[in-house]
Amino acid sequence: MHSQFSPHRAQRVDLPGRHGPIAALHAPAAGRDLGATALLVPGYTGSKEDFAPLVDPIADAGVEVVAIDLPGQYESPGPLVESDYRPEVLGSAVAELVAKLAAEGRRVLLLGHSFGGLVARGAVLAGAPVAGLTLMASGPSELPPGERRTALDYGEIVLREQGVEASQQVNETRQALNPRWRVIPQDLKDFYRERFVRSSPVGLLGMGEALRTEPDLVAKLARVLRTTGIPCLVVCGEFDDAWSAASQRDMAERLDADFAVLSGVMHNPNTEAPDALLATLLPTWRAWLS
Repeated sequence: MHSQFSPHRAQRVDLPGRHGPIAALHAPAAGRDLGATALLVPGYTGSKEDFAPLVDPIADAGVEVVAIDLPGQYESPGPLVESDYRPEVLGSAVAELVAKLAAEGRRVLLLGHSFGGLVARGAVLAGAPVAGLTLMASGPSELPPGERRTALDYGEIVLREQGVEASQQVNETRQALNPRWRVIPQDLKDFYRERFVRSSPVGLLGMGEALRTEPDLVAKLARVLRTTGIPCLVVCGEFDDAWSAASQRDMAERLDADFAVLSGVMHNPNTEAPDALLATLLPTWRAWLS
C-alpha cells in the first residue's frame, strides 16, 4: 500500500521563506544529475509527505526532489492574515523558492497537487522561472459543487466557531462512513490528525476560502505559457471527485498542454497510483529537459 509513509531517501530540511522556514523533504539526484529539480507543492490540508512514494523514483531518474509544506501547513509557519493564503500570494512565495533554485543553476519542474496546483499557477503568473509546469488533480477555478465542496463549507463553520480540534473531529466522523477510510492503518490516520491540528487555523480558513472563490485564470496562464515557452502537463485520475477529469481535459486544451488521465484513480494519484503517475511524469519531464 502506497502512503505518506512510503520509504524514501529524502532528508527533512528547512528552506528560507518570507514567513519563516519552509519545511521540506530533499533528495539529491541519484546517478546522472540532469541539472533539474522537481519542486512538489501539496494540496489543501496536505504536506510534503504526500509525495513520499515519488521521491526515490524521481531522484533515481536524475532529478533532484524538493517537496514542501506550504506556509501555514503542518511544519511550516505561515502568515497571520487569511487573505495571504490566496493562491496568488502563496504563489509569490513559491516563485521565490523557484528563483533561488534557478539561481543555483537548477531547471525547476514545478508540480502542484489540487490546491497546490492553483498555487503553482500563481507562481508562474508571478514570474517563476520554471522549466515546466505540472498541474495534478487541479482545476481551472474554484472547487465545484460536490461532496468535497459541501465538506469544505461545513468545515469552515466548525473551524471558525469551535477551532481546529473540533473541526478534525467532524472530519473523522465523516470519514468513518467511507469504506476506504476503514482500511487505512491507524498510524496513518494518526498522522492525518497530527498534520491537520498542527496546521495554522488561519491558513486552513484562508485556503478554504480561496478554494471557494478562485477565479478562472486559465486564459491568463495560457498567455504566460505561450509567451515564455514554458511547457505544461495536466494529469488527473479518471474518477477525480474534486475537479472532474472532463473539466481538467478542457483546461489542458485551453492551455495547449499535454493531458493524461490515469485509469481507475481518484484525487490523489501520488498515493493511489504512483507508478502510473511516474510513467506519465518522467517521460514528459525528460522531453522538456532534452
